[in-house]
Order: sequence, then structure tokens, then C-alpha cells
Amino acid sequence: MKAILLAGGKGTRLRPLTLHTPKPIVPIFDRPFLRYQIDLLRQVPEIDEIVLSLNYQPGRIQEVFGDGSELGIHIRYVVEPTPLGTGGAIKFAAGEHVKDSVVVFNGDVLTSVDLPALLALHRARNAKATITLTPVENPTAYGLVETDSHHNIKAFIEKPPPDKITTNLINAGIYVLEPETFDRIPPETAWSIERSYFPSLIERGETFVAYEYHGYWIDIGTPEKYREVHRDIMDGRFAAPPFIGHSGQAVVSPEARVDPGAVLEGPCFVDAGAVIKRGARITAGSVIGRSCHVEEDAVVDNAILWPNTWVDREAVVSGAIAGRHCHIGRNVTVGAGAMLGDKTVLTDFTIS
Repeated sequence: MKAILLAGGKGTRLRPLTLHTPKPIVPIFDRPFLRYQIDLLRQVPEIDEIVLSLNYQPGRIQEVFGDGSELGIHIRYVVEPTPLGTGGAIKFAAGEHVKDSVVVFNGDVLTSVDLPALLALHRARNAKATITLTPVENPTAYGLVETDSHHNIKAFIEKPPPDKITTNLINAGIYVLEPETFDRIPPETAWSIERSYFPSLIERGETFVAYEYHGYWIDIGTPEKYREVHRDIMDGRFAAPPFIGHSGQAVVSPEARVDPGAVLEGPCFVDAGAVIKRGARITAGSVIGRSCHVEEDAVVDNAILWPNTWVDREAVVSGAIAGRHCHIGRNVTVGAGAMLGDKTVLTDFTIS
């Protein structure tokens, strides 16, 4: 059985962080994002191959995961010749000879959905497609999905006005699909699963089922959500390494160096090879990536530093995200919401 991860997005809302790092492998603490999805899929013994559908900087992603042998599952890569849309990408990734049900994940969703339960519902209903739905607090911000009393999909509604809202369920980007339905997707053609494939199931009266999931689910595609994911893991709202069993605490790699007189306020994370000098302060919510340096009397306040970034003496980085190999000079102030691309240099006394 195959699983397809749609990991071809450019991550434009996370720029400049994604100019050199495709969104599927942006770091979440010390792990590339897709590792969380791969670990979830590995919990289903029937899935013996994960297909990564790529488009943007595919080589960078292949370098990270290789053939999957280190993770205990076979990983295959397909690169779209041109952007094919979600439906076209699924058909292209599945290939010509797939016979079994296919599990599909959007490549920017972090969740703990019960995949065995999803598959069990799909099979019990003998469905042509099963879509995971999740509730949201603000339905006006999303396209909504209507179901009937038997959990059949009735309609997709594009961002309705408040007086037209009939449900708070949205498409969670996790599906089980039968490959016999892929013949309606034109080959090597941009085709949307949401706007074309799913409506075709409804129009033909095929068994199209909703699996409602009320657990943790988030799309990491914006800076705000990217930061929120880190805090959710730190605080235990989503159980994941490196904070399993350590929620709310300062988690420090044994290969990091924290000098006496440095202050770490939990929850925060300090990765291997990082150096935190005397008098520096790392506040709650902060992530110090691999081999970062935080010099004397500097403050990293609820900020995320990607690997190999240097924060000089008496600098203050507050509520910001800094990419790889940045240099933040002495007495620099970086304010909330700032996003520094890789190799950014802020000279001494800069205010950003």
C-alpha cells in the first residue's frame, strides 16, 4: 500500500525562510517537518512505500531523507514535469499500475490523526474516497464541507458569509482514495482534487465518505502557525520529540554548551553544538538551533534561530525567526514578527 505526500509547494508565505529551504523540510526543533508525517505513516504496517510528490527544490528534500532506509520505510520520489495541481500530482505520483487504496497527505499539515481508524471507515463503507474533516473556530475563513447524517459528503462551500454557515468542518488534507477513480484525471494536466476530482464523486453519486477528526491539526504554512507549532509541542498540546515527557521545560542537548550564569527559561530548546555564553538569557518559547552561538548578555526572547546563527553581545532578538547562518551584531535589536533569510547580516547597533 502506498502513501503519497504532496510536498511540491514553494512555501511563499514563509519567505524568505523558504528561498533555500523547501517548506516540507523547514526545521521543527531538530527535525525536518516531513519527518512528523513520515513517522505517523509508519504506524500503519500496510504502508510499505511513501511517495514524495515534489516540484520545488526536489534535490534538497531527497538529500534529507534518501531512500528512507534510516527511517525503516521505502521512500520514492517523483518530480512533476510541470505543476500539475493536487489532482494531477496524485495521479502522477501513483503511477500506472497502482491497485490498492492510496493514502494522501498535504505536505504542510501536522496532526495526530488516527490513520488505522480512517482506513477502517473507508473499507467498512466500501468508499471510492474518504476525506478527513476537522472543525475550526472561525468557519468564515475557510472553505467548508457539508455532510449528511450518514457522513456522506454533500457539498463543498467556498468561504461562506456568516449567515450562510451550516457547518464548521473543513478539509483537513488527508484522504484515502481508490485508484480506479483516477481515470477521470487527465494525464499530465493541471487538475485540482478539491475543485474537480471531489465534485466529480458527488456528481456521479459515488460513495464519498467523511472521517471527522477532532484532535490536533494545524497547517504550518504561515509564520504565525510555524511559531505556534513549536509552542504547542513545547507545552504538550501536541506530543512529539524532543518534548515528550518534558513539556514546559528547558530541553538542552547534551552536546550543547551552556555557560554558568546563562539563564534558560522553560519551555525552550537548545540543540546540539549550540553555545550559550555567560549572562545570556533564553526566554520561554525560544528555539536555539544546531551550532548557534548566543554571546554574553544577549537575549533571545520567544524567538526561533535556525542552525549556525550567531547572536552577538547585548543583542536582543524578540519574537523573530532567523534563518541559517545569520549574524546578528552587537547591540542589535530585532523586533517581533521579523523574518531573517539565510545569511542575513545585521551590523552592530542595527534596529530591525
